[in-house]
Amino acid sequence: MKTLIPIILTLILCVQSCKPGVEIPPTTHPDVTNWQDLFADDLSDAKFPEGVWTFEKGILTASEDQAIWTEYDYNNFMLDLEFKTDTGTNSGVILYCTDIDNWIPNSIEIQIADDYAEKWANSPSTWQCGAVFGHLPATKSMVKHPGEWNRFTITCVDKMVYVLLNGEQIIEMDMKLWTDAKKNPDGSEIPSWLDKPVAELPTHGHIGFQGKHAGAPIFFRNLKIKDLGSIEDLIILREIVR
Repeated sequence: MKTLIPIILTLILCVQSCKPGVEIPPTTHPDVTNWQDLFADDLSDAKFPEGVWTFEKGILTASEDQAIWTEYDYNNFMLDLEFKTDTGTNSGVILYCTDIDNWIPNSIEIQIADDYAEKWANSPSTWQCGAVFGHLPATKSMVKHPGEWNRFTITCVDKMVYVLLNGEQIIEMDMKLWTDAKKNPDGSEIPSWLDKPVAELPTHGHIGFQGKHAGAPIFFRNLKIKDLGSIEDLIILREIVR
């Protein structure tokens, strides 16, 4: 037992020093003061078609329906951002993307939509703002009217995805439950173009943003990210020291 004490103490110190320093899942939007910017001001660390996306006066927007991507591959992270819709906006935040040229079936998308527009208000609930597009509706409608800024905090930890919109947690998704490419766990149909079971998607990839889709613009600002490190290792260490 005496020989185990130094090992246990070391593990405890490791756990304490490796803690992400944030609540998971968050119940309130975090203080992002010391978080990393997702993109450089000149977008030199982003991937996108030339001339489509601009980042001016802190606001990111697109002139066409083309996505913008992080250069880096992320796994466990918290993403915090603000977005503003226009009349009829349909956009999204794209997570765990492993193929940016064919991203739709190779990622999951947190939907952004102007739910006050008739087209989106009458669409399936998994097409409305805050939903995991095609898979899981938001538990509550929290998007503001066009022209007002909204805030997302999106947390991805292995197969778990959490979404906080304007102070309310609206998504808790366990990707492992989505084992079918045609039917969601609740029996609802999945759009045919999402032809890979979510449970089989890798839990790492590029982060992206959909551009000027459906003819209406989208605006983003204050895009911040926090790398959470290896959450699995933290869980293992916590179990060891119990």
